[in-house]
Amino acid sequence: MAETMESVITIHNFSAKMSTFDPNHIENHLYGLVDMGSNGIRFSISDLSPPRSRLLHCVYRERAGISLYDALHESMPGSLPFHFSKHTITQVADTLGRFKGICDSYGVHKDHISVFATEAMRTANNRDEMLRAIKTSSGLTVDILNPGMESLFGAMGARSGFTQVNGLFMDLGGGSVQMTYVNSAAGAGYDVLAAEAARSMPFGAAKLTAALSTQDTAQAAKTELRSSMKDTFEGLKDKFTLLKEQENDDGVTIYFCGGGFRGYGSMLMHTDPIQPYPIPAIGGYVVPGYRFVKWREMLHANNYEEGKIYGMSKRRREQFPAIVTVVQSLVEAIPKIKEVVFCSGGNREGVLFMKLPPEIRESSPLPLLPAGSPNQKKEVVDSIAACITSALPKDYPAIFSAELLNYVAKNIWQNMGDPDDANSAKALHNPISGQLAGLPGMTHQIRGTLALTMCARWGMAPGPADKKLYENLQALIGPEMCWWCDYIGTVAGLLATLTPAFPSSENALGKMVKFETWTGHGLGKKGHKVGIRLKIFLSEHARRGIRAGDLEGMFGRVGKGLPLEWKVEAEVEN
Repeated sequence: MAETMESVITIHNFSAKMSTFDPNHIENHLYGLVDMGSNGIRFSISDLSPPRSRLLHCVYRERAGISLYDALHESMPGSLPFHFSKHTITQVADTLGRFKGICDSYGVHKDHISVFATEAMRTANNRDEMLRAIKTSSGLTVDILNPGMESLFGAMGARSGFTQVNGLFMDLGGGSVQMTYVNSAAGAGYDVLAAEAARSMPFGAAKLTAALSTQDTAQAAKTELRSSMKDTFEGLKDKFTLLKEQENDDGVTIYFCGGGFRGYGSMLMHTDPIQPYPIPAIGGYVVPGYRFVKWREMLHANNYEEGKIYGMSKRRREQFPAIVTVVQSLVEAIPKIKEVVFCSGGNREGVLFMKLPPEIRESSPLPLLPAGSPNQKKEVVDSIAACITSALPKDYPAIFSAELLNYVAKNIWQNMGDPDDANSAKALHNPISGQLAGLPGMTHQIRGTLALTMCARWGMAPGPADKKLYENLQALIGPEMCWWCDYIGTVAGLLATLTPAFPSSENALGKMVKFETWTGHGLGKKGHKVGIRLKIFLSEHARRGIRAGDLEGMFGRVGKGLPLEWKVEAEVEN
């Protein structure tokens, strides 16, 4: 009898079977991952080096367009049902051999390479033949995820992009769709609890596309999908009281990952009221429930728009009717959806995330975002952020968290030798397509807020090439948030004017400037406006060579061009 090559990863054995993160590893902290999904094989190398392990920084990625689902169901003369052909086995083995060679060239330790497979491999009758060929070609073994682990890794990959989460997590791949509930505030073990409650439904985009292709199977598949979706959601509500409360209050928040749902998100982005939509990455795209449920409009766009739709491959568009069928069933099962959040993370990020110790895993990624200079001391950065906060009234928007204000503080004095207009352009692009693009911790709202705040720090209007991007970011976050971005950015610019170098100590800025602020009415020449009264107290040293009127005048730009009657009255005290 032939030796079985199969290694199945379950909720109970994954920590023992999969390599763990070792912060004391003497070579490097590079990890190679291969996700053998039903629609394609994805490969990546990520760097988990401390202290930024939480960012799951990807240094290389590649996708092989091999559909294991199609290969498993191809109709060839003499082919056996649910068997991979010799050609497919050779193609996959060669691809894994290539990936292993890339890992070697990057210096990834063999023990840090993981290969895992999902629905297609689970159902293949000759999977051992495939696994042996991969072993011969690359020396790598393949771990097959059971449905619970696929749900866990998908959910944790999506969860890894945010500081805290509370809602349904769903993953739509080629062979199956997963659903579970994740509440990161529930304490230790919330991840395993979510995995144990997860359900895998055999209605992936590729599988459902095949079922919908004939009248004999289409109606039965739709009926079974609707029933499965409703039963799964009702079962999760019975198990998790907070989920039931969500539905009864504002509605359910749903986090989506997997190529199928990302395809639906790309179509929502393509039809977004803001055009062109200013942020290309799907991760962190948040859509209110009333837009998400308009699946008929999304299907119409897919069917009748002949040009290229960003984020949608030819295959994804062919599968889109099946994706819409899943969404339709979901909408019927959950009548009250508050919002949906599209996530860039998936199984690979979930595997990496679960390697990290809990104290790193559950920390916020925002303080780790690349910013400032390496020699900046934390206590000085904290003092700068505190100074900015002292210029804000008590009711400033919660999106300006301590982490975001610290990011602003770290970057106030960067690139002081470059022209202001160049710095303004860099600040605008950095959270979208620059150094911060793709890093976790930020929704599109946060990215837009950071971009506009740091742009305002330089006091420059965007150049012609960036004008549309600037306006569409404003439309994304809304006029009130834009006003606050202007105000906080101007405060940051004021600090750089007073002290043109990064403060030398945590007390340096406090000795130079202090603020008093309150909201008020009766502002403006005619006394008809509302806004902020800001008093600025300067030391004698800070006043040297600076005119009070110039400092006060900086705040006259706040809110310029916005449809708000808000104003800042700044006064330098004698």
